Amino acid sequence: MAWVETTSLSFTARHEADHEQDAVAVLDSLEEHRNRLERLFGQLPENVTVVLHDSALQLALAQPWLAASRRLASPAGRRYMSGWYAQGEVHSLAPARLRELAGGDESRAALLLTPHRAYTMLVIGTNNPMLPPPARPRTVLQLLRAPWLLEGAAQFLAGQVPLLRAAIATRLRGGRVRFPPDRRDAPLLAGTLFDLLARERGPEACARLARQPSKHPLHALETAFGAGEHEIASRWRTHLERAAAPAAHVNVLGEPVEPRT
Repeated sequence: MAWVETTSLSFTARHEADHEQDAVAVLDSLEEHRNRLERLFGQLPENVTVVLHDSALQLALAQPWLAASRRLASPAGRRYMSGWYAQGEVHSLAPARLRELAGGDESRAALLLTPHRAYTMLVIGTNNPMLPPPARPRTVLQLLRAPWLLEGAAQFLAGQVPLLRAAIATRLRGGRVRFPPDRRDAPLLAGTLFDLLARERGPEACARLARQPSKHPLHALETAFGAGEHEIASRWRTHLERAAAPAAHVNVLGEPVEPRT
């Protein structure tokens, strides 16, 4: 199947020809998401290419970092690791493939936000010199040292957190998780940390933390919450339990929403 391009004001999508309708919908939604992020970040990348891959193999070959990270993640979170980013690029499974991965209505809705999550990562990296892009030893080391920062902010700002309830509940049944979430759990659980911060300090605090160029992200997290590590950990674990239950959450604008059933 031939690859074609579909354009919008801020994005160009590359995709297989039979995915054109989905590509138009992705770009329209990304334009709306970009407008929301513009309220929170001072700089947004221009002329971003959105590559919609027709298979997991295509995506893995294009973004080997994602493939390696996926193997290290908890089984409950792996299906949501379906997109990544690079300089000026967003890579995601095509919506048709994302729908095939879904385990239910909430899962499907969360997976279809994968391009938003990957684009949000690019926006965060553009505004935080300690994170890619570009991928340099210092920025890659920060990703390894504090995976919760990029993963969590992107999940929350993309609007995925309220839709991950069932997956979070599955992970919590698998045993205690570390604080802050490590490489195993960050792709699934780190968004709840930013969800908690938004409830207490507002979504602007989440954006400030995401773009904070600190060599010590845990210290920046303590500053954002105005509390010490142990106190934040205790509040977060309580919030995790709430996030695993069918209860109200907040969206990217800090407004209460109910998870879909």
